[in-house]
Amino acid sequence: MGCASENEALGKLAVISDGAGQFKVLQHGLCWVHAERLVHKLIPLNEGHREDIAQVRDEIWSFYKELKEYKKQPCDTKKSALSKEFDRLFQKTRYELLNQQLKRLNKLKSSLLLVLERPEIPIHTNGSENDLREQVKRRKVSGGTRSDLGRQCRDTFSSLKKTCRKLGVSFWKYLNDRISQSNVIPSLGSLVLQKAHPASAY
Repeated sequence: MGCASENEALGKLAVISDGAGQFKVLQHGLCWVHAERLVHKLIPLNEGHREDIAQVRDEIWSFYKELKEYKKQPCDTKKSALSKEFDRLFQKTRYELLNQQLKRLNKLKSSLLLVLERPEIPIHTNGSENDLREQVKRRKVSGGTRSDLGRQCRDTFSSLKKTCRKLGVSFWKYLNDRISQSNVIPSLGSLVLQKAHPASAY
């Protein structure tokens, strides 16, 4: 955040979340996988309900695939068509609880369709969840750290390693560069900004 703020890029950053309140910052987008789970978790009371849930889920995943294709080749024509198709997704069904969830999702249109304005952002949070999952597994195996300082050290180096991996930077070379104070490798913050705005990096 500090690096982004200094480079006046804070307003351009986007956060993709499952809808938790603490993540409603910057430009906020919602994860489509979590949105679909709201429908998937519904328990049908009869065959009609089951059919409607299945149909809505199929339509959501079909729309999700269209968004992925749009990310590859965004254009105004597709953007307008997808916005209209989103509205058609949330038609009334025979299941009142399903209708309530669809109404809730429809109100979140701007967050779910942030990708139409920002094709470079992800439409799910699976990458972030995988990062957290690794820490959870390590904690289960090792039993956690013995002090707050140990936890902070673990979290810092884990974050550095994952950031290096996502930027295509060798974590080992990065550590050697910083320990030797060579500073040949640019700061990770500047590399993140370059990746977010590749056109301005040249």
